[in-house]
Amino acid sequence: MNVLIDNFSLYGEGLLGTVELTVYASLLALVLGFVMASFRVAPVGSLRVFGTVWVDVLRNTPLTLLFFAVLLGLPRFGVVLPFQLFAVLALGCYTSAFICEAVRSGINTVPTGQGEAARSLGMTFAQTLGDVVLPQAFRSVIPPIGSTLIALAKNSAIAGSFSVTELLGVYKPLNEMGYSIIWSFIWIAVGYLIVTLTISAIFNVLEKRYGVAR
Repeated sequence: MNVLIDNFSLYGEGLLGTVELTVYASLLALVLGFVMASFRVAPVGSLRVFGTVWVDVLRNTPLTLLFFAVLLGLPRFGVVLPFQLFAVLALGCYTSAFICEAVRSGINTVPTGQGEAARSLGMTFAQTLGDVVLPQAFRSVIPPIGSTLIALAKNSAIAGSFSVTELLGVYKPLNEMGYSIIWSFIWIAVGYLIVTLTISAIFNVLEKRYGVAR
């Protein structure tokens, strides 16, 4: 308990860093995920190819390697940003591939007759997708999206190895100060539980309110 009390501000700073990474990367992942899912079902072949390549490349690339590519590779091309922003880009883009597939699976559950009826009324593809298909698909993909964002919160721990302030990185200064590594990790685990259980609670509320009735 002493390690938490004596270093409460350090733990708080790490927890805040993890929350910020999770929130910003989640927003980016959701936006990109929905866009790529739209591309994957678009009637334009080039968009479908782009969406497919995006998912296949990111989903099959180790996240640590992606961090190296973004945090160490982009500056070589003159792209210099704060490390936290680089981490958000890496986490958000990586997770967007999984969000995309979750949304696409939800789109596939919507009866094709819904889209055909919308098109028969003169609605464009964008209108059909945004006003008819996606609202119905969203109801069935709330649980998998929630699980994906929980995984994102835990994946944010990798950012600590790249000089980004987050919860797991707290153990380094604590270890140097001579605190028990076991208790240091126990309180770090509690911090991650707070973040993941909060995400789980939010999506449980969304599922009860908007999810498909069982």
